[in-house]
Amino acid sequence: MTGRQATTTLWRPTGPEELALVEESGRRAWPPRLPEQPIFYPVLDEEYAVMIARDWNVKHSGAGFVTRFEVDTEFLRRYPVRRAGGRTILELWVPAEELDEFNAHIVGEIRVTHTFR
Repeated sequence: MTGRQATTTLWRPTGPEELALVEESGRRAWPPRLPEQPIFYPVLDEEYAVMIARDWNVKHSGAGFVTRFEVDTEFLRRYPVRRAGGRTILELWVPAEELDEFNAHIVGEIRVTHTFR
């Protein structure tokens, strides 16, 4: 009898263009980073993701979305948790060149949990 794979819940604040590319993947993968984006950074706290989507994405692109997704916990151990500010402002920094491998370890779909306009 096999147990369920241990996963970690991550969130990602995103704008409409990135979300459209996630939808094109069947909600299974994040799109490649742009040349000026050397790091993909999912966050570990939903409130932090809400703050970025609401306060930054809406201002810069007219809409902000918070997504939630699960990633294989064992795989995530390679990425140290980075504190980007206060106690709950925590991120994982995934180098752009590792994003395909990261996407391969997403379990299930990437889901939108909050929408801001």
